[in-house]
Amino acid sequence: MNRRRIRVGIVGANPLRGWAAAAHVPALARLDQYEITAEATTREGSAGKAAAAFGAPLAFTNAAELAAHPEVDLVVASVKTAGHAGVVRAALAAGKHVLSEWPLTVHAAEAAELADAATAAGVVHAVGLQVYHSPGARFVRDLLDNGRIGRVESVSFIGAADPLGGSRIPRELAWSTVPAGGTGVLMIMAGHTLAALDQVVGELVEVSAVAANLNTQVTVIESGEIVDNHLAGQWAFAGRFTDGALASVSLHGGNAPSPDGFLLRIAGTEGTLTVTPTRPSEYVGWAEWRVRVAPVDAIAEDLPVPDHYRVVPAGVPAGPAANIAALYHEIAQAITEGRQAHPNFHTALRHQRTLAAIEQAAQTGVRQHIGEVTAPCEY
Repeated sequence: MNRRRIRVGIVGANPLRGWAAAAHVPALARLDQYEITAEATTREGSAGKAAAAFGAPLAFTNAAELAAHPEVDLVVASVKTAGHAGVVRAALAAGKHVLSEWPLTVHAAEAAELADAATAAGVVHAVGLQVYHSPGARFVRDLLDNGRIGRVESVSFIGAADPLGGSRIPRELAWSTVPAGGTGVLMIMAGHTLAALDQVVGELVEVSAVAANLNTQVTVIESGEIVDNHLAGQWAFAGRFTDGALASVSLHGGNAPSPDGFLLRIAGTEGTLTVTPTRPSEYVGWAEWRVRVAPVDAIAEDLPVPDHYRVVPAGVPAGPAANIAALYHEIAQAITEGRQAHPNFHTALRHQRTLAAIEQAAQTGVRQHIGEVTAPCEY
């Protein structure tokens, strides 16, 4: 085993489906800094199958055993949201670096506890808001910082949220119709959208919001079973960034992919910049970005993302694995350089507090100032 590589243990990987199989494993397989050494699931049989499928020599039935093993340097929490905290705590107790998929946990208060615990443990901690390492997002941030469209005055985002929020749901997501699941349109889609806006424009300082649950019962696609749904599938919120620019965000749950995926429009004093995915139906967190700039009194033009914004090696497939690979590249650099990774648990906490403010604004009809929200978020 090459000791120069960072040895990864993944908790919750399923070889047949799920985000780990679609993104984490393909990314790690093409990064020379890493090797997968361990897998853990709750059942011995599935743990062994996952380890064999991903080429890992070690298989475990709980996170604590995996984290404690000397052949694991980095623990990846790839279980359902409600289980993230347990995996993170096991990694921190063992003194291991840790990556949690987004969201960090169900409640903002627990996210604060985990962020403090990770800091005290002195390990590198990261969260799967991979849009921070999107080449397109980094390119757009530089365009704005360099004044390509002047001072930013407003930002609009329209995004699809399928397969969440519709009248039908896949069996593998049927658990996500209650707040305790820690998922849904607000937590998942709004969370990744907030990260994208934070990367290109900055932080929101206040928000107003409305939400609608138009499908209080949903049909499980594979079985036809009817299950109760307690989460809003349609969200719209408006806010103000730290520099005074206004934001409007609309997230639409549904049964079928939107052909547009998402639209980001940034209006400035000297022009307008728009972003759409290069391929239909892709989400903002892992899509390749098509960037178009329309200066005042000039012809609009597409701006290809320059190659130097891409940090992952050739061979990493486009799609879910690409930005995840860039995130792993950042984690490896942070470990080597003895610094903290970005985005980390404190980044996650900030966004979970913003989501709590959005939810509270929708429930009360009152504009919320982000730093003043103390109520726990149900998502």
